[in-house]
Amino acid sequence: MICLILGTRPEIIKMSPIIRLCQKEQIPFQLIHTGQHYSINMDQVFFEELHLPQPHHALDVGTKASKQGHQTGMMVEGIERILLGMRPEVVLVQGDTNSVLAGALAASKIHIKVGHVEAGLRSYDRQMPEEVNRILCDHVSDYLFCPTDGSAKNVRKEGIVEEKIHITGNTIVDAVTANSIISDQESIILHEMALESGSFILLTAHRAENVDNESRFTSILDAIKKIDYPIIYPIHPRAKKMAEEFGLLDQIPETLRIVDPIGYMDFLQLQKNARLMLTDSGGIQEEACILGVPCLTLRENTERPETVSVGANELIGWKTDKILNKVENALQSRKDSGFSNPFGDGKASEKILQIIGVC
Repeated sequence: MICLILGTRPEIIKMSPIIRLCQKEQIPFQLIHTGQHYSINMDQVFFEELHLPQPHHALDVGTKASKQGHQTGMMVEGIERILLGMRPEVVLVQGDTNSVLAGALAASKIHIKVGHVEAGLRSYDRQMPEEVNRILCDHVSDYLFCPTDGSAKNVRKEGIVEEKIHITGNTIVDAVTANSIISDQESIILHEMALESGSFILLTAHRAENVDNESRFTSILDAIKKIDYPIIYPIHPRAKKMAEEFGLLDQIPETLRIVDPIGYMDFLQLQKNARLMLTDSGGIQEEACILGVPCLTLRENTERPETVSVGANELIGWKTDKILNKVENALQSRKDSGFSNPFGDGKASEKILQIIGVC
């Protein structure tokens, strides 16, 4: 028995290849869903679209706690209670959210082995709550499944013993590879939105350091409003709430289309056909790189430096003038710059289950 703990959209997507492989190989597993994302558009739709089983256990903490400490504490308590009854051999967590930290802490304190999928990522910015989560999770884990040589080097420098470190590639390659074909066959989002391939920029902006900071969010949206090119912005509920609070959704130009969150297959189709990605998301930096779409990241650091090294991504920060300049330069260059995917061969899930001895 293995247990997979997840609570957000990126975790559902990146854990989906492992879940599917468990089903295929008839490996006993259970899913704990913390409910960190509780909007149906941000969460449940991904289980349905990816044809994944419903979680065996749901904590629903997203509707009960808004502060990080309260949320994480509720998760630790709920996960521990479930694990004591389940007693799996290994708990797998993925990424850097509060759900990941809570799952790793709860399991390690009752002496259940922890496997951290996507271990070793570092932005070296402790102001990011995700950075703290990553570090703590890595240091209590028994298996560190690092996506690249660089991420493995990061945890070696922190003194983690070599026998815990495994370079597997990133399960996002497995997920994008499997789902891209399905998206081509099933999604009609381009038709519904009257979009042509390569004719629009796809924007995501949701990180707390950007959208909770009025001056930063204002600076970003001021730039977006001035870009003379069609932009699609599926807005995160958190970002929409803050934009409304700051009065930033007034006087939206015709070039900017703000839409509600959309399903994964439709979003994958928009990513594949975008001329350019503008994002502050870590996972989308990876997905854009895998799909061959240039990416400009609205941050000053990244825990995915490989995307920058291969020329797929550039860190441009949040200031209006720099965003405008970098977008203009990107639109004048070729869409496909020939960069390579540094995140593995699409078999990370198989490697992970082989390493923990269940496949």
